[in-house]
Amino acid sequence: MSVPNTLMDTQFEFEGQKNVYKGKVREVYNIDDELLVMIATDRLSAFDVVMPRGIPYKGQILNQIATQMMKATEDIVPNWLIDTPDPNVAIGHLCEPFKVEMVIRGYMSGHAAREYKAGKRMLCGVPLPEGLKENDKFSQPIITPATKAEKGDHDEDISREDILKRGIVSEQDYEILEKYTRALFERGTQLAAQRGLILVDTKYEFGKTKDGKIVLIDEIHTPDSSRYFYADGYEERQANNEPQKQLSKEFVRQWLISNDFQGKEGQTIPHMSDEYINSVSDRYVELYENITGHAFAKADTENILSRIETNVNQWLSNQ
Repeated sequence: MSVPNTLMDTQFEFEGQKNVYKGKVREVYNIDDELLVMIATDRLSAFDVVMPRGIPYKGQILNQIATQMMKATEDIVPNWLIDTPDPNVAIGHLCEPFKVEMVIRGYMSGHAAREYKAGKRMLCGVPLPEGLKENDKFSQPIITPATKAEKGDHDEDISREDILKRGIVSEQDYEILEKYTRALFERGTQLAAQRGLILVDTKYEFGKTKDGKIVLIDEIHTPDSSRYFYADGYEERQANNEPQKQLSKEFVRQWLISNDFQGKEGQTIPHMSDEYINSVSDRYVELYENITGHAFAKADTENILSRIETNVNQWLSNQ
C-alpha cells in the first residue's frame, strides 16, 4: 500500500524573508517584519514528540479547518489572518506571541482526566470537585493554561496566579485573553452542535500586533488543538461508563499508549507501518468532513514544496 508524499520540512528563501521559526508542526516565515507566512506541515506530534513519519494531507486539513474557523469567529475575536494562497499556507500579520496557551475545558477528558485519576484535585489553580468520572461535563468550562514550550519540550500546566506573578502576561492583557477564550469556546460549541458534535476542550493562542492589538493566531478548533465527541449517544455512553465516540487526535495518543509510548524518557516510538499511516490520514479526512460539513478535496502532492513556493511567491509579488 503506497503512501502519498508528505511535507516534513521546508527550507524556503522568500523575498524579504527575515527569519523562520520551526514549531512541532508549523513553520513560520517572517517577511519584512510585517507578514508571517505560516506553513502547516504533515508532521504528527503527540505527547510533545514529533513522530518520524508524516501523515498525508494532515497539514492541508489543519490549515483549512483553522482558516474556516477563523472566518467563522472574526466577528467576536480579531485574528491575524489575511489570506490562504495555498492549501497548506496561511499568511497574516506579524504578531508577538504570548508565551501561554489558553486551554479551556468543558469536560473531564484527556490530560485533565489523567491528572484527576492520579488523585489531583487542583488543575492550574482551578479546584476540581470530588465524584467526577472521565468525560463528565463540568458545571462551567474551566481555563487551564499551559506555558508555550520550545520545539521538543513539554508544555507545562500553569495557573493564572503564576502567569501574573512571573510577569509572563500582564493582568490587563490576561483578562482580555480569558474573555476571548471564553467567547471563542462558546462560539466553537455552537458551531460543533450544528454538526452533531460536542466541543470537549481546546486551546487558543494569541499574539499582539505591532500596533498593540491582541489577536487570535495559529490554529483554532482543529483535531490537533481540540477534542470533539459525537453528541448522539453521549448521555447513554456516560450512564453506561462506556468510552465516548471521539473526533480528535486522541486516537493517535491511545495507539501510542497501547504501544508503551507516552513521550517519557527511555521510551521508543513504535513503528508506524504504511497501512497505519494511511489509516491515520483517513481519520484526519473524516475529522475534516465532520467538523466542517464539506467534502475534502485532496491537494496535489506530487511536488508539495514547489507548489507552495510558487503560490507564496506569486501572492507576495502581488502585494
